[in-house]
Amino acid sequence: MACLLEAPLRISVLSEVTATSRHYVDRLFDPDPQNVLQGVIDMKNAVIGNNKQKANLIVLGAVPRLLYLLQQSSSTLELRTECAVVLGSLSMGTENNIKSLVDCHIIPALLQGLLCSDLIFIEACLRCLRTVFISPVTPVQLLYTDPTVIPHLMSLLSRSQHTQEYITQIFAHCCKTPEHQTVLFNHGAIQNIAPLLISPSYKVRMQALKCFSVLAYENAQVSMTLVNVLVDGEQLSQVFVRMMQRDKPIEMQLTAAKCLTYMCRAGAIRTEDNCIVLKTLPCLVRMCSKERLLEERVEGAETLAYLMEPDIELQRIASVTDHLVSMLADYFKYPSSVSAITDIKRLDHDLKHAHELRQAAFKLYASLGSNDEDIRKKITETENMMDRIVSGLSESSIKVRLAAVRCLHSLSRSVQQLRTSFHDHAVWKPLMKLLQNAPDEVLVMASSTLCNLLLEFSPSKEPILESGVIELLCSLTQSDSSALRVNGIWALMNMAFQADQKVKVEIVRALGTEQLFRLLSDPDTNVLMKTLGLLRNLLSTRPHIDQIMSSHGKQIMQAVTLILEGEHSIEVKEQTLCILANIADGNTAKELIMTNDDMLQKIKYYMGHSNVKLQLAATFCISNLIWNEEDGSQERQDKLREMGFVDILHKLTQASDPNLCDRAKTAMQQYLA
Repeated sequence: MACLLEAPLRISVLSEVTATSRHYVDRLFDPDPQNVLQGVIDMKNAVIGNNKQKANLIVLGAVPRLLYLLQQSSSTLELRTECAVVLGSLSMGTENNIKSLVDCHIIPALLQGLLCSDLIFIEACLRCLRTVFISPVTPVQLLYTDPTVIPHLMSLLSRSQHTQEYITQIFAHCCKTPEHQTVLFNHGAIQNIAPLLISPSYKVRMQALKCFSVLAYENAQVSMTLVNVLVDGEQLSQVFVRMMQRDKPIEMQLTAAKCLTYMCRAGAIRTEDNCIVLKTLPCLVRMCSKERLLEERVEGAETLAYLMEPDIELQRIASVTDHLVSMLADYFKYPSSVSAITDIKRLDHDLKHAHELRQAAFKLYASLGSNDEDIRKKITETENMMDRIVSGLSESSIKVRLAAVRCLHSLSRSVQQLRTSFHDHAVWKPLMKLLQNAPDEVLVMASSTLCNLLLEFSPSKEPILESGVIELLCSLTQSDSSALRVNGIWALMNMAFQADQKVKVEIVRALGTEQLFRLLSDPDTNVLMKTLGLLRNLLSTRPHIDQIMSSHGKQIMQAVTLILEGEHSIEVKEQTLCILANIADGNTAKELIMTNDDMLQKIKYYMGHSNVKLQLAATFCISNLIWNEEDGSQERQDKLREMGFVDILHKLTQASDPNLCDRAKTAMQQYLA
């Protein structure tokens, strides 16, 4: 019988809750204003800390009525304020609650409310706006729709500590793009917020600091302005340094370090400045210690990685600060002992977010090892490091996979590591697997790493070749992403370097001449340069030159002509003339140049060019064509003499550039021999 009773009981309880909630909503429509006010006050008390009650009231349509009362000029100030307080309370529920509030156009209604002169009402509106805007479901663009909103918010900053706290918190959360930074900057965010850094209220100081970190991020204009700001006679950077002192709350230390990091990366503070080397960097290293909370360790490591990414000196300093390299190894053992975390909620949270620690560690290792050979060695010798990277490449989290491949890419710049750790752990296998099916961001990093693994001295080159990588790389060259096209062609270029004929023929077959020539007219100069590099590597050693030119000579000569006639950089034309010099070194291939008077005139033109690099490459072509010990050299010499090449060579023997002078003399000797 008990089972039968359960269902009706549930229904009656639910209808009772709905009935109670309905009673609150009904009172909002009472004709007596005093009853309406009391109804709103009772509703306020009923929803505090009660998410179910909040959801019920939203479903029953309380929000449109509260917004109506809030906006009515006939409503008393007390009623309007209480409505704003209840809406603020409803917004503190679930994300669904916020969505419902935003759908009811709560934001424009509250922003309109800010035009009222009453401070208590303004604070109630701002408190609610703050809660709505910091939710991830609220579109931040809603703050910028009306151009009068930001200047009005700036003008309200001076009203009270509460307005300062809420407005700076809104700005800190809603500044997501360079456009947002510009809007805030143009409306005087720096001048208005800087004085708040010395507010007596910790919350205000903290939100002001967060504002500066989002404003300065990758923004040279803001960062350069911040350097010259004085707060109570003190430079802003020194205020940030003070906020990083060990006796300050961790949140404050970390955010101040982020501000200085972003200013440094934007070029406003030199990397060798004491506030970076002696203050910011050590502060961020401290954040990586295991005494810190998970999110602090993640943020500390990621900010430190960003700070020193372009600077080898900072990388060297960080690598010997507080045993950072071995400290990061703890990121992979987290949580090491369950008993260490007594708070079950905290443990549950940390287990769910442990992958963020691994991601941050990989990022920081990548940054640390991006330039210095000794640091790379230190990283790879850290316990089980290569195994950790290999397992990171196949983690379920895309962010961890990306960070792991970034770390691998950083270490792959080392000849020593390519020959040892990379070979011992066969890292090419998981890397190839990663390349089969990954988002572009991961593909770019993985294919960059593969380029390094295909260098001639890398022991991984052979097994990678045998795994059928050529087709995969050729498919990358057809990508819409120029970074992937560059990497695909770069890897093929490395593969073709001093390769045997079988590999070269396979590359040409898999790529296809059509695609090869499409790449030679690619709008991206990097793609063009790497394609020329591939062609140059394919056309090396005489039998290979003759074989490829016998089957594809016409198209290759056509492509060379187009590039030499086109609007290209000196580097591109130099590389093209070097390809021509390789063709001129073939036994039969050189006839394709000798029978093409137009091409010979082009070589002549470049021998007299104002750029020495182009003169050198063109002279090398002629040198190969007239070389004495080869069949038909006499006829070639005679033809080129008739075309005036000897006069040009003679002139070049007087050139001021010693290399050009020597090359011309060597060519002239072929005529004298």
